[in-house]
Amino acid sequence: MKLKIQLQDPDGVYDSLTEAAESGLPDDDSLSQDEREALTESRRQKLEQQCKLWIKHGEFVVIEIDTEAGTATVCKA
Repeated sequence: MKLKIQLQDPDGVYDSLTEAAESGLPDDDSLSQDEREALTESRRQKLEQQCKLWIKHGEFVVIEIDTEAGTATVCKA
């Protein structure tokens, strides 16, 4: 059986993209707080653009589950 599940979580998507954007930034004081925030926002926006294929309106994700094949696929938005 195949079924689709639609998830809506604007905070989850935003927080996950922000966390991903922050990863890889130096942990030391080589960047000021303003530089860190600007770089994080720039990276988050880029990731958001790259993820638009699967995330609709910044909050909706549809997963198709095939119980017979034992697979799950994120559907294009």
